[in-house]
Parts: sequence; C-alpha cells; structure tokens
Amino acid sequence: MKRAASIIFRSLILVLAGIAIGLVLGDNVRKGLSLPGGNKVSRVIQLVRHNYVDSVNTDSLEGVTVNNLLQNLDPHSLYLPPRQAESINEKLDGGFNGIGIEYQLLRDTLIITQVYDNGPAMKAGIVTGDKVINVNGKKFSGTHLNQEMVSKAFRGQKDSLIALSVIGPADNSLKTYNIKRGYVDLSSLDAAYMAAPSVGYIKISKFAATTDNDFRSAIKKLQTAGMQKLVLDLRGNGGGYLNSATELASEFLDKGKLIVFTRGVHEPRTDYLATDSGLFHNGKLAVLIDEYSASASEILAGALQDLDRAIIIGRRSFGKGLVQQQFGFGDGSAVNLTVARYYTPSGRSIQKSYKEGIENYRNEVADRIQKGELFSEENYLTDSAFKRATAYHTAKGRKVFSGGGIMPDVFVPADTSGNTRLIQELGEAQLFNAYVIDKMQPVLNGFKADSSFLKNYNVNNDQFDDFIGYASKTLKEMDSKEVKVSKDNIKLLLKAYAARYKWGDTAYFQVLNSDDSTLRRAVAEIN
Repeated sequence: MKRAASIIFRSLILVLAGIAIGLVLGDNVRKGLSLPGGNKVSRVIQLVRHNYVDSVNTDSLEGVTVNNLLQNLDPHSLYLPPRQAESINEKLDGGFNGIGIEYQLLRDTLIITQVYDNGPAMKAGIVTGDKVINVNGKKFSGTHLNQEMVSKAFRGQKDSLIALSVIGPADNSLKTYNIKRGYVDLSSLDAAYMAAPSVGYIKISKFAATTDNDFRSAIKKLQTAGMQKLVLDLRGNGGGYLNSATELASEFLDKGKLIVFTRGVHEPRTDYLATDSGLFHNGKLAVLIDEYSASASEILAGALQDLDRAIIIGRRSFGKGLVQQQFGFGDGSAVNLTVARYYTPSGRSIQKSYKEGIENYRNEVADRIQKGELFSEENYLTDSAFKRATAYHTAKGRKVFSGGGIMPDVFVPADTSGNTRLIQELGEAQLFNAYVIDKMQPVLNGFKADSSFLKNYNVNNDQFDDFIGYASKTLKEMDSKEVKVSKDNIKLLLKAYAARYKWGDTAYFQVLNSDDSTLRRAVAEIN
C-alpha cells in the first residue's frame, strides 16, 4: 500500500507540474509572449510564485522538483530540506549544540532516558528518570507535547541558557537547573566490550568524523583488558564519510595498502592508501555485515576481504557503491549529488543495479527476503544476478564477486522466528522504554553494577504477562499467536532496554548479543 501510494503521489506531482506548465505556456502563447531562456526550472517556480491562481508553498514545490530531477539520475542523489540536512550533518560531524539528553514523551510529560557523558545536562546534575515539568519558568508538562515543541524548546545557540524544572525519579520535590547549552559529542560507536576471553567486540553505527578517534579510544581499553582478537560489527551501518572508512581501514592494514579508489566522468581516479598509524595491524579480525550494511561499511569490508585481512561473516551487504558530495544552499538545504563510483582493491564495483527504477531499487532487500536469500546462501548463489557477476580475486587468490554487495566468507542465516509484527509495533509505540520507566525501577535499583544485572537477572513469566497487560492499554488488538511466538524476544528486549536505561548502549548490546548466532560464529571462527 505504501509503495502504491508513493508511486501515485510522485506521478501526481509530475502530472500537476506538467499541467501547470502547459497552462502557463498556453496563456503566454495566446498573448504573443515568450519566456526568457536560462534556468527553466527556476523560471517556472518564479511563474508559479508570482502568477499562479492560488497560494502555493513554492519552497516545497522547488524541493520536490529538484528531488524528482535527482532521483531520475540515481537512487542516492537527493535534495535535503534544511532541517533534514542539518540533522544528517550533525550525526556525521559527531555532535550538535544542545544540552545532551535523550527522552521519551510519556503521558504528556518529557522523561529523560539518557544523559550524555560530560554534556551540559550531566554537568548541571540532570539524571536519567528526571521528569521535566517547566521550561524557562513556563509550564511544559501537560501542554500536548510533540517532537517539534521539544526541539524548539531545547535546541539553541551555544552558551545560551535554558532553565529546567524537574521532578527526580526518587524525589517528588521540584528542582530547577540552569543549564548553559554547549557542544555535545555524539559517539559513532554503539558498544565496546570483551565478548569472550581475549576477544573484543566493537559495534559501529555510522562512519562519522569522530569514528576513528572513537575506535582508537575503545580499542586501547579493550587491549588493556586482554584483547588479542577483534569482532567488528558493521551490521545495520548505512555508511557515512568515505574518509572515515579509510581512516578506520588504516587501523588494520600495513602502510601503503590500497583501501579503495574512486572514479567518475568528472572525477579522476583517486587512490586511498593505508597509513602507518594503526593500532590493530596483526590481530585476528572478523567483520560482521548484513543486508543493511552499506556504502562506507562496504568500503571497509570489501578492502579487508580483498586483502585477506579479515574474515567477513553474515549476509550479503546492501550494494551501494556510489560516492556523494554535498552542495549546500543559502537557506540551509542541500543536494547530495553522486560524483563517483568506488572500487575495492581488486577492482570490484559493488553497486547493485538501479536500471529497473527507484521503487524496485528500494524494494530490493524485501525481494531478497521473498526469494529466501536471507535464510539460505544457495538461494543467492543460484540466482541469475549472481551468475552474471564478474569474478575477481583477493590477494591470496580467493574468488570474490562484483555487483550487488559484499558476499560474506561465512554465511549465517537471519533468525526471524521471533521478529513479529507485534514486536515492531511495541517498539514503534516505545512501550519497552515506557514499561522500564513505569515498572522496572525497583528491579534496577536492586543492582549496583551492570555486570551483576547482565549475569543474574532475567525477565520471568509474571513480568512478561504484566508487560503484555501494560502494552494492551496502548495496542488494543494483539494477536495471541504473535504474543506466544514473540515471548522469548520480548523478554530479551525488556532486559536490554532496562540495561540501556540504567547503564547505556554497551549494556544494551551485551544483552542482545547474548543470543546472537552471528557473533557466536564469529568468535568461533577467529578462535
């Protein structure tokens, strides 16, 4: 339905644009006038702005027009409205100006669920579980809150002040904190811990400006803890900055090794080589990928595979081999334009085809699921696309293939047995976090350290039943069969969200990874 609606909407925009242009031209032809040359798109937008019969948001129309033009080139050339461009750049630049919190809106009240280390909020004394009642002396809780209202209230210029009046998680008295907004660092690492004796685990969510520094800090701590081998988790990592991927590759490769090269019609070939500043040139390395590992993730995985530096484990990656460069406009909007293709050291381009149109391209991963590729490697190896793929060779002569992503050296099927629509709906409604806030504080207060919680606590059947009853007040219709099938996963997720609420992202992933077959396989392979 969403796909059909998207197609209809896009067609409607084009039809309406065609009709509008036709009528304007027709009217001018009748009057014996002609339009001046130059930028036709800009000229049409100006005509709509000054001559159209009704009031039109021409900024929005301009964005749609530009985006349609770009999407006819390739799926990754995009127009970004100002707010979207700002959000993307903040995530990739490694920080933003604010106070450094995460939150959930629950019963029309903002409840703080994470306080960033060394951010303005932490320095002021804000803690997880604080409920924000007033902002700058005005009532905030109970004012029909939404994301836009929160963003407007909390974001601001560096060094500007915001006054938060909060009720603490263990204290019903109202306290006011005056917080000076500042630059908040965003780590691109989700987790770093010892997954097994001598085996470290690092999960990277994106390739941002700070990724290499974040990695170096994490790996030094793991090496101090006895790490000799590493599992690098790139599953779900959609990419980021090309330079960040090549910097990270240098942590594993000898100086002078080719990591990747890029080339386009207007971009001469550029080679990216490893430097000699790496911290993990020799230890055994496994890299985890899946169907959502894309772009910079594939640059890194492809280089390490081609150079026989790591064993790649999981499922075929997304298949994005196009390089974008951002061009900004004065109003804060931007165009991400594809300027080159990237190639792995063996010469592979791993960009999957987009000849069948953007809708087919976007649905390609769903097609993999329907074909059974996520559950059996043979289903891909017998596919016609794979049979047409060009073979290349690694440094040691192993065959690798071009087109449609990075194929892992060790295939691990997806486990979707408990990943039901119910779990998706529970997550979208933020009910796991809400239950932790409302019901699990006594449990969490009984543990002083995450290690004790991770080892000794599990959600029992009574708590599971209580959670289902709690969730049913929001999700009025829950399929009893899905509840039964999802039971073990729901228990695991409740424990994971509780761990994150009290101890952060690393604890969250330690819980989830305790039942992760891909990680278990990786540890076995490098041992």
